[in-house]
Amino acid sequence: MTYDEDKRDDEGSAGAVSRRGFTAGSVAVTGLAAASTAGAAAVQVVETNVSVKTPDGVSDGVFVHPAGSGSWPGVLIWPDAFGLRPAMRDFAKRLAADGYAVLVPNPFYRTAKAPVFDNVATFDFANTADRAKLTTMTGPLNGPGAAERDAVAYVAWLDAQPQVNKAKKIGTQGYCMGGPLVMKTAAAVPARVGAVASFHGGGLVTANPDSPHLLAPKIKARLYIGIASNDDMGQPDAKDKLKAAFAAAGDPAEIEVYASRHGWCVPDMPAAPGMPIYNRPDAEKAWGKLVALYKTALA
Repeated sequence: MTYDEDKRDDEGSAGAVSRRGFTAGSVAVTGLAAASTAGAAAVQVVETNVSVKTPDGVSDGVFVHPAGSGSWPGVLIWPDAFGLRPAMRDFAKRLAADGYAVLVPNPFYRTAKAPVFDNVATFDFANTADRAKLTTMTGPLNGPGAAERDAVAYVAWLDAQPQVNKAKKIGTQGYCMGGPLVMKTAAAVPARVGAVASFHGGGLVTANPDSPHLLAPKIKARLYIGIASNDDMGQPDAKDKLKAAFAAAGDPAEIEVYASRHGWCVPDMPAAPGMPIYNRPDAEKAWGKLVALYKTALA
């Protein structure tokens, strides 16, 4: 099963965050220890609700970074089709605790502010109304050039933050519908994006002339692509086409098929009848791959 997947700041230059909004939205929280630092003391992080100006409007989002003075490599997280919500905020906190400055935007800002789904756990893919809401949200993002415009704006916003070390490359990771978006981001800003991770990404290889895998020649980053077992069963040649595309482009890419089902990395993914989707052991394995990628490519 694969699916396609506050506060506005109306003053200042593109990408600016109002001083009032930044202060009011800041919350110091205890970050989750990353898999690579299991057993280490929890790291204090700062979580801030932010507004990012794009060519198409103002995107709400969350920015999380380690507490205290300093700067760290930037990371852009593209959510799955359920958008910015607590599960994605937790990913950002966990990364921040490991030494990254992380932006998670609301990919559906053109339609609604986050969160756009009240209760992800009750979402029913077989329900026509639920599916229709997904289409309503993802439609504008899938418009020509929309994701690329957003990607450029988000990366520029990260680079404008004092907590982001601009001497380091930026990483980007995506889940489900976020898989193609990380490739579009890396292709749109190749000089800044140094690491790309896709987890159970949908539509990475299509028959269309704008298929994400055809962006390989424009991407100058190291890549990790984790594929779900049922996605691989439905499109068994996708992994081979991805490997061939990135090999031909000279991009280091690790591509791996997991035994888990589509959506396995995200804890709040709704369960299929009699079968949970989230798989903690495989999710932790994927997280370990992510952290290893960032430590190598964003050093």
